[in-house]
Amino acid sequence: MSEHSHYTPPLADMAFVIEHWLNAPADWQRMPAFASLDADTARMVCEAAGDFCAGQLAPLNSSGDLQGCTLHEGQVRTPDGFPQAYQAYVEAGWPALACDPSVGGQGLPGLLDAALNEMMVSSNHAWAMYLGILHGAYACLHAHASEALKAQYLPKLVRGEWLATMCLTEPQAGSDLGLLRTQAQPAEDGSYRISGNKIFISGGEQDLTDNIVHLVLARLPDAPPGTKGISLFLVPKRIPQADGSLVPNAVYCDGIEKKMGIKGSATCAMRFEGAQGWLVGQPHRGLAAMFVMMNSARLHVGLQGLGHAEAAYQLALAYARERQQMRAVVRPAGATGAADAIVHHPAVRRILWDLRVWTQGMRALGYWCGHVIDVAAQGPDAEERARAQALAALLTPIIKSMFTERGFELASEALQVFGGYGYIHEYRIEQIVRDSRIAMVYEGTNQIQALDLLQRKVLAAPDGLAPLLESFRAEAAQASTHAAALQDWCERLEAATRALAEDAAQDVELPARAAEDYLRLVGTVALAFAWCRAARVAGSAFPDKHDSARYCFDYVLPNAEHWLRRVQAARHPVAPL
Repeated sequence: MSEHSHYTPPLADMAFVIEHWLNAPADWQRMPAFASLDADTARMVCEAAGDFCAGQLAPLNSSGDLQGCTLHEGQVRTPDGFPQAYQAYVEAGWPALACDPSVGGQGLPGLLDAALNEMMVSSNHAWAMYLGILHGAYACLHAHASEALKAQYLPKLVRGEWLATMCLTEPQAGSDLGLLRTQAQPAEDGSYRISGNKIFISGGEQDLTDNIVHLVLARLPDAPPGTKGISLFLVPKRIPQADGSLVPNAVYCDGIEKKMGIKGSATCAMRFEGAQGWLVGQPHRGLAAMFVMMNSARLHVGLQGLGHAEAAYQLALAYARERQQMRAVVRPAGATGAADAIVHHPAVRRILWDLRVWTQGMRALGYWCGHVIDVAAQGPDAEERARAQALAALLTPIIKSMFTERGFELASEALQVFGGYGYIHEYRIEQIVRDSRIAMVYEGTNQIQALDLLQRKVLAAPDGLAPLLESFRAEAAQASTHAAALQDWCERLEAATRALAEDAAQDVELPARAAEDYLRLVGTVALAFAWCRAARVAGSAFPDKHDSARYCFDYVLPNAEHWLRRVQAARHPVAPL
């Protein structure tokens, strides 16, 4: 394999998005929490993160996939090199990046944490899974745990000494959490005894840390039925003692799944047999406590799609520049011989342009969402924070669903560039195809994300899509090459949304039939918005952005017509099978 097959952090494009597309450094100056942060420091953070991901994680990606995890007497062993890479991650202070300084964090924006997460997934998705819930668990406990629990657990989580899991799913209760059966019995000491089984728990058992903090959904004896009767509990693998020692809790790993992808990540079946736990938040309000981490968690899963798309683009572009096959229709200058690099063949160029435009456009949208979440938390006034929160609520299901769907599809397109070699493990692209597929399923399936967007957010309020349309229209109002096309699609999207709201009043199933295509429609217009802004802020300094924007409006935005027609077709009921 060529040396170009190794991951190279896309630092230049990250800097373009952060400094020009978002102009985030100017916003940071308005937020007391980030006022000391400037563009140079942000670049240094991204460069250091890129060095870690390319140097420590990427070399373990293929070997970890081949070796996988093993389970012996309840103990998981992760692939060779994973624990050492995690120790290096902790020693460099990466777990604390976006955490509150009052509990040992560095207090940097979640936007930079988003950049770190993108690079970790691009270089080694399976390894990154062990950290997938760490920041969300921190945020949940920081907002809802008692002061005693915070003091005992938050510093360890922030430093990365302990990792965390989110234990929701049960064999009979996947997306429908109202069916869960895990029980919590009050104990005389104020704690609870948790009993039940959970499945699909990423990192439920591992050898990276000496303790694991499980966040477990369970029912109290007086719980009402359904989701209104769910409480949240902190259940450690080992219980900390006053002398600093750790005593085993009644938490067991009964097995690890043999999976299609992310084989270096231990996906565990967990059993709690009267395990000691502590209530987080209010009784029967467990889902409300967990919602604290939802925007961040769904953004980070969406960024997994971006990470896979970036890795696939790098592999496909490097291979296309080297592979000699046939003569191109229009030969490159100075070409001789019977064959040219396939990068010059029109069909391959189309694939590579799709990869480039979607990947860089998704980066702008994903980082925008990360920055909006920062503003929602740290904005200088309440009105601005409320606007940002409303915008983030719309963006997160779009990013989670669209990015993960496109990440898988773009990886598959990239495999096509390799021909038969793409199906061989040595060329690495087949692993990206396998690894990327799961992101469309977990953290709420993409169908659930689509329903969340259309039914719970857009149709639930008279102007539910307004925060997003306002952003699109503000960009379309700028004098730029593609503003008129973006403005036209704002009008068409608003009209389609209004028609859906009117028809849904007479047809309760309509939102469910239309939701996925509606999300794709909104997402495609959002991508056009991203490239409209990119071309405007690029000026003459970034000529490649103008080429990409032109490709987006010529080749990608027409797909919105397809999704719009499918949304309109959803007015017709689908017969049962």
